[in-house]
Amino acid sequence: MNHFEIREIPGKGRAMVATKNFAADEIIFEEEPFVSSQFSWNAAYGYAACDHCMRPLETVLENVRRLASDAKVEVPLLQHDPTSSWVAQFTQCQRCKVRYCSEDCLMEARKKYHRVACMGAFRADDTHPINVLNETWKKMHYPPETGTIMLIVRLMAMYQQSSKKSDFLEQLQSFQALIVNREQKIYHKMLGENFEQQMDQLYGAFCKAFASDEFAMFTTPDAFKTLMGIMGTNSQGIATSVLAQWVTNVSDLPLPEADKTALDTVIDELYSKVGEFAGEFLNNEGSGLYLLQSKINHSCVPNACSTFPYSNDIVVLKALAPIQEGEEICISYLDECQLERSRHSRHKVLRENYIFVCQCLKCQAQASDPDVTSDEEEDDDEMDDYDDDDDMN
Repeated sequence: MNHFEIREIPGKGRAMVATKNFAADEIIFEEEPFVSSQFSWNAAYGYAACDHCMRPLETVLENVRRLASDAKVEVPLLQHDPTSSWVAQFTQCQRCKVRYCSEDCLMEARKKYHRVACMGAFRADDTHPINVLNETWKKMHYPPETGTIMLIVRLMAMYQQSSKKSDFLEQLQSFQALIVNREQKIYHKMLGENFEQQMDQLYGAFCKAFASDEFAMFTTPDAFKTLMGIMGTNSQGIATSVLAQWVTNVSDLPLPEADKTALDTVIDELYSKVGEFAGEFLNNEGSGLYLLQSKINHSCVPNACSTFPYSNDIVVLKALAPIQEGEEICISYLDECQLERSRHSRHKVLRENYIFVCQCLKCQAQASDPDVTSDEEEDDDEMDDYDDDDDMN
């Protein structure tokens, strides 16, 4: 039984409200995604993950050696490797060779979308319309990604395979798809003039990939923008990195202080070696759409957070602080670094990516602050504009 409900709150719209008291660290709910997909660039870089749930498909030692491009790197405390108990279960689709963490995930994928999504031998064909669409996306969204066109491709496969298309469409339409807030005259940044040509190219590739009459309702310009809006304003980054999971496991060990200091040094060295070859370490494997989690509003002082403790795409919402019955449950759409920025910087990200102006208690308290950013923030903003990387939930 869920201890919350979705209500309309004047001035905020749809919101999740607690129907009981929650203690700090208490689990509010767990949820499997409506749809999820590995990031396009992660797949291109060889990040090994289950194609359905995105659980890692390599040990922490294999992961670090691949990302650092160094077969001699050593990782201590391998008995705390989170993937060691799963290796024997790994399997793959015999037609397209897409890999899964277990037979259960392979069967679930076939049940939901993979019977029609399986590309067989065409998976390696660069001229296949799906691969052309994916390459078009990748050229517009360089790492670190926060979404992928393959999430929409998987939605199309789910629609095609669904025996109850009306139910599928009803669930899809339950996601907010705003790309324009006409009342506040806010437009999603992917509609900006700088990216108009890129969007046209992506739309053209999408139409070629889904040219049959079965997809006609999705291939109009407005329908495509709606799909992009659903992805842009709802998708959640899914954290499943085997390295990050191993770090969490070993950091919690009851070690003597000297051993903890030595372990911290080893961890820093591992991240440094990975960064030297693979670039910025990304603790997200892909992104997903969640029917419940997407109903939660943002606050710059959140009382809940989304976690991924099972090394897959199941989201667990936990209370960060005590939540009273009748209180709205809020998460942050911004990462920890963004939350520490000025009100002006936070509002810029939220306006461009989520089409609203935050009026949380923190923003109200900082209402008189000047609308300026630090030099570091301005540099980051320039890179955001250059990459056109759509920030997600």
